[in-house]
Amino acid sequence: MPNFVFAFHGGHTPEGEEEQAKMMAEWGAWYGELGPNIVDPGNPVGMSKTVSKDGVADNGGANPLSGYSVISADSIDAATEMAKGCPMIKHGNGSVEVAEVHHIEM
Repeated sequence: MPNFVFAFHGGHTPEGEEEQAKMMAEWGAWYGELGPNIVDPGNPVGMSKTVSKDGVADNGGANPLSGYSVISADSIDAATEMAKGCPMIKHGNGSVEVAEVHHIEM
C-alpha cells in the first residue's frame, strides 16, 4: 500500500490551556479514525526558509508549511478522503496537501 504525505498549511496556535486541550483532543480523535493507516503522525513545524536560485527567503512562501503526517492508503483518492477529516479542514482555517511518496532506489 503506498504512503502519502499530508502537508498541513495554515491553522493557528491555540490560545490558553483550554483551547490547546480541545485542539489536541480533536487531532487525537482524527488520528484515532486513521488508525493503522498512520505511518508517521508527524508534527507541527516552525518558521521555514525558502531556498531558490534567487537566494533565501525567510517567509516560507505564499502558503508556508505548518506541519506534516505520513499515512498509508490504497490510492490518492482514498488518502484525500482521509484528509477531509483533519481538524483544520473542519474549522476552515487551513488546508491539507496530499502527495504520494515515491520510493526510488539510489
